[in-house]
Parts: sequence; structure tokens; C-alpha cells
Amino acid sequence: MAASRAIQKKAVKIKEPKKKMSKQDIKDNLVLYAIMAPVLIFVFIFSYIPIYGIVIAFQDYIPGSSFFSTDVEWVGLEHFVTFMQSTYFWRLIKNTVILNGLNIIFGFVAALGFALLLNEVKALRYKKIVQTCSYLPHFISAVVVASMALTLLAEDGLVNNIITMFGGNAISYSTDPTVFPWVYVITNVWMTFGWNSIIYMATIAGISPELYEAAKMDGANRFQQMWYITIPSIRGTMFILLIFAIGGLMNANSEFILLMYNPSIYETSDVIGTYSYRIGIQQAQFSYTTAIGMFMQIINFAMLYITNAISRKVNGYSLW
Repeated sequence: MAASRAIQKKAVKIKEPKKKMSKQDIKDNLVLYAIMAPVLIFVFIFSYIPIYGIVIAFQDYIPGSSFFSTDVEWVGLEHFVTFMQSTYFWRLIKNTVILNGLNIIFGFVAALGFALLLNEVKALRYKKIVQTCSYLPHFISAVVVASMALTLLAEDGLVNNIITMFGGNAISYSTDPTVFPWVYVITNVWMTFGWNSIIYMATIAGISPELYEAAKMDGANRFQQMWYITIPSIRGTMFILLIFAIGGLMNANSEFILLMYNPSIYETSDVIGTYSYRIGIQQAQFSYTTAIGMFMQIINFAMLYITNAISRKVNGYSLW
């Protein structure tokens, strides 16, 4: 017996040859390929074709000339070095990480918590109404949301009127740099938590009802069912979404910040995206800002890779 077991352990597993896709398989899935085609074409045209323009990060690019023209001077890593030696470098990194980090933490908790609580609602009609209302802000223009926030937080706005009504002093939110991070996070979470919760709700809907029935028979209350059944069942989705979120750590919502900030709060509101807009668009330094964008995406990729590796090792969930 011992000898046979030793032979079995040493036996080499023969890998089955991969099955090649036949013409019949293609015909059977033709409808699916047709559905995927527009998205793939869109991504290819607007995400992959423009990638070759990244070469201007290593040039002193002249607008209107060819990327590989003899008139263009190649400068290597000069723009990267200039950015890292800039007086604004550490302020931009700090603001970007803080704003997006707060947004990830509170946005993740809000979306997950809302999905878990909504799942406990048994009245189906009320549940649908609440869910619909929660993700409607996602479709409101960022311009409208920024205008609403600035109006509410103005010195004569609703928030200050309530503060003064209770004997407090009006606060100039638009010029106070310590307030902006919280205004940014609260408005962003309000806009996105309902939409982000849809993925959690879809995952929760796939949990077998038999698990809850068995838990009820064992005497588990609703909180215990949520803690021991719902959350473990959606752990994979939670970690995958968290990996994506951390992988985009350097991508703050620059468009929304541009609508709300002003020079008096640059100390806490100026991020890499807004700096790139001022320098690249307003001052036409295209090569310099392309280098900044490339630098930012390299950090994002590194964060994505590290987070994915840690998640795979610790929890067994990963993108690859």
C-alpha cells in the first residue's frame, strides 16, 4: 500500500489539451459577439489608438506637428524630473491621495452598508422606490451638483442660515481650505453610493435562500444572518471592487473639483488632475502634462498590482 501511494504521488498529471474553438462554436455565440462588438470597437478607438500619443511625454512637442517629425526635440525623462522637483509635487500627491482615499473609504462603506440594509427590507415596492431614488443622483450633471453645493454652502446659503438660527457664526466654506475635503467627499458619496450598491445588490440576489432558511431554523436573527451569510457570500465582490478602487487612487474627480475650487483653497483642493488642466490646457504645456499623466498611471498600475497580489495571498480573491 505504501509503495502504491508513493507511486501515485510521483505520478505526473497529464494536462488535457485545450479545445480549439470550432466554426460551430462561433456560430452558436454569434449573437454574443455582435453585442460585444460595439463596446470593443469603442474601447479600441478611444482607449488604445490614442496610446501612441504618449511619446510626447519624452519630447518638447510642437502643437500641430507630427509626433515623429524631425522638428520635434526628444528630451528623455526631463519632464518627469521637472515635475518631481516642482514645488507643487508633494502638495499634489498629498491632496490627491487624501481626497481619493477618503472618497474610497466612505464611498465603499456607504455603498456596502446601503446594499446590506436595503436587502433587509421586505416590502418590495418600497425597496424599489428607495433603490431608484438612491442612484438617481448618479445621473445628475456634475455642474448641477457643484452649483447646488456652492449655493447651499454660501455665506447666505441654507447651511449658514441654520447655523446662525441656532446662535452660531456663519462660515465661509468656499474660502476655508480645511472644509473642502469633506465637502468633496460628502457630495461624491451622495452622487455615487446608490449606483455603486447595484453590484452588491446583484451579488446578494444570487445567494441561495436555503442558507437563510437553515440559519432561521438554527435560531439566527436577521443581524446574524447578514453577518454570517450575506457578508461572507459577497466577500469576493467586495475585494474585487476594492482592488479596482485602490488601483485608481491617483484619479481624483478632477472635473468636479474644477467646478468647486478657487485659488484660496488650492492648499487642500489642488490635485494632479487640476494641476494638469491649468498647466496643460491653459498654458499649452502638452509634453509636460503628458509626462505627469503617465507618471500618475504608473503609480496606479503599481497600486493595482500590489493590492491584487496582497488580496490573492491573504484572501484568495484577485483579478488575475
